[in-house]
Amino acid sequence: MWLRLKRLYKAFVPAQAEPDDAWALAELSIEEAHLYKAMDVRDREHAVRVAKRLLERYPDAPSFAVRAALLHDSGKALRPYRPLERILTGLISLDVPIEPLDKGLRGAWQIRQHHPEYGAMRILEPQVAQIVREHHQPVSLWARRLHEVDEEF
Repeated sequence: MWLRLKRLYKAFVPAQAEPDDAWALAELSIEEAHLYKAMDVRDREHAVRVAKRLLERYPDAPSFAVRAALLHDSGKALRPYRPLERILTGLISLDVPIEPLDKGLRGAWQIRQHHPEYGAMRILEPQVAQIVREHHQPVSLWARRLHEVDEEF
C-alpha cells in the first residue's frame, strides 16, 4: 500500500522519480533503449524497480525476461503522462478498440487497456515482445513471473 501511495505522489511530482537509467540502458539493445528512453520518467522508474525485483526473486532470469520487465509499460509512451487520466482510467474500466488510437479520454482508455499490445508491436525481439504482450494476462512462465512482480508495485 505504501508503495502505491508513493507512486501516486510521484505521479504529480515527476522530479521525485529517479530511475536507474544507466543500469537499464546497459541491459537493453539499441532499439530497445530508444523505446525505454521514450517512456516517461515515472514509468521508467517503475520499470527498473520491476526488473530489479524480478532479478532478486529469480537470479537466473534470462536477459529477454529482464528486458521485457524494463519495457513492459513502453506502450504507454504513445501518449503524454497525465496523472488524472491515469487515475481515472484505473478507476473506471471501459472496453475500447485497439485502433484507431484516439486523442482525449478515449485514447487514455485505449492506452490503459491495450498498452501491452502497443508496446509489443514496437519490440523487435520476439521473446521480449511476447512477455510484454502477455504481462497483464500471462500465459508463458516469464510473463507470469513478470506479472507477479509487477503487481507488487
